[in-house]
Amino acid sequence: MSTIDETCIYKICPEALWREAERDGVFTGAPVDHADGFIHFSTAAQVRETARRHFAGQQNLLLIAIDPASLGAELRFEPSRGGDLFPHLYAPLSLSAVRRIDPLPLGPDGAPIFPEEIP
Repeated sequence: MSTIDETCIYKICPEALWREAERDGVFTGAPVDHADGFIHFSTAAQVRETARRHFAGQQNLLLIAIDPASLGAELRFEPSRGGDLFPHLYAPLSLSAVRRIDPLPLGPDGAPIFPEEIP
């Protein structure tokens, strides 16, 4: 069973969009990322709230764990929700930075269930 790794940053992504990235060899972002000009990520401490606010009720999601050290200067931590610093990547995401991919199924309440919460 996987757990949330505090050293990673996370992207919640529809599986179909991620499979496209695997075919292309690079992830350029979801529509919201394209609109904002960077790829949105969350830290381990932020990812559950991100899931609750932005992905409740959505099926076929993946939780992508990324090694932030491999992203270089294009990764910036910038203020967002409540003044928290969120990781934003101002470049396409190389798939070599991916440490792990886990399914993010929905619980009975419609909230995504994280890997360590799966019995």
